[in-house]
Amino acid sequence: MIAANEALAIRAGAGALARLRTHGLDPADVSVIPAAAGGPKGLTLTGLDKALFGEWLPRAPRERWLIGASIGAWRMAAACLPDPLHGLNRLVDLYCFEQDYSARPGAAEVSRVCRQLVEKLVGGDTGEMLAHPQHRLALLTVRGRGALKRDAGASAWGLAAAANTLGRRNLARFLERGVFTAKRDGLPFFDRRFDAFDNHVIDLTAENLQAALLASASIPLVLKGVNGIVGAPHGTYWDGGIIDYQLALPYSTAPGLVLYPHYIESITPGWLDKPFRRRRASAAALDNVILLAPSRALVASLPGGKLPDRSDFKRYRASPGKRAQVWRQATAECERLGEVFLRWCEKPDLAMVRSFDDS
Repeated sequence: MIAANEALAIRAGAGALARLRTHGLDPADVSVIPAAAGGPKGLTLTGLDKALFGEWLPRAPRERWLIGASIGAWRMAAACLPDPLHGLNRLVDLYCFEQDYSARPGAAEVSRVCRQLVEKLVGGDTGEMLAHPQHRLALLTVRGRGALKRDAGASAWGLAAAANTLGRRNLARFLERGVFTAKRDGLPFFDRRFDAFDNHVIDLTAENLQAALLASASIPLVLKGVNGIVGAPHGTYWDGGIIDYQLALPYSTAPGLVLYPHYIESITPGWLDKPFRRRRASAAALDNVILLAPSRALVASLPGGKLPDRSDFKRYRASPGKRAQVWRQATAECERLGEVFLRWCEKPDLAMVRSFDDS
């Protein structure tokens, strides 16, 4: 059994650490909550999410931006429901137990199942989610251009991946961001271009919320791209994690602190950047960021010694019920991260905090 103070990893940028030393961690200082893509890995953050949105952040009501891609978009949407604890628990149950597929599902089948998950997650709470008194939701997608302008096949995606290998900026020939948000005023980062990719800010409405959530998690070749989104520029939209896998955004431009519940202690910009360690966000770029993650020791203690991931669909192909149980067990074992975080906030132990420069 991992000791409580060994279960949670905390990383902080230099500016954030200086503030911790003088003021501790105050929810009133937090203006942005990012949420990464990563499929079932995101389930292990449920305990942290429930502590944050159910207890800690409500202590200091203010406008905060919840920015998510893929599973991160779904987590942040759940946090905006009238009862965030119920919403986050519902997401876990849906994601674990209601992804029933044939032995070798095609993209149409996976899209159909995921569309049903989104419908059940949102339910009849669309209006409340979009008009939350404090939370401002921003859902990240990508929109195809060039060879990916339509719902393209493996060869077009192969060209995009090859271009990205030569430099992340080359991927902008194929993709641009589609940022769906219910409030444009005060939107951080995306009101102007900050990297090679064009940003299209799109009004998030009751008519397109479910389509935007589905698009944000539509992994190319695994799901179909989403077309005809109401109010969005014409085109095909896919998983926001392709560009913003772990949301390496220009956080220093945000006021206050960025509090990042994450499943790993580093930040990789795009899904296609995973093989390139040098592309990880630098410590300098994370000056005002505090990152919370399950420790490596905790991850090693989970079923299979790893975080849940999409490879489990193949690993447990003959026993999908076993896969669901393993994911639920991993989520349950990480549940205590929320309690550890709340206790740490009451009496911060700065010895637990490491720099992003530390290996």
